[in-house]
Amino acid sequence: MTTHGTQPQTSTPQSTSTSNLFSILAIVFGVVAVLFLPIVFGIGAIVLAGIALSKHEPLAKIAMVVAVVGTLAGFVLGAIVYSSMK
Repeated sequence: MTTHGTQPQTSTPQSTSTSNLFSILAIVFGVVAVLFLPIVFGIGAIVLAGIALSKHEPLAKIAMVVAVVGTLAGFVLGAIVYSSMK
């Protein structure tokens, strides 16, 4: 008796990542964005945090919060410094 077309069942691995690479990079970029070039580092942090969210990294939500807050704080701080220089 032969069984034609039977394949061993394989389960698709869950796409959760145990690595926090993108999350950590997003957090670092978000913190740097407070003091230096928020338009560059802030947007980079938000993009990296988005990638971390799509990869289901454990620190992804924290990274997104730090990225957004760091970007906004950088813009506000830059506006304050710019207005005080006039």
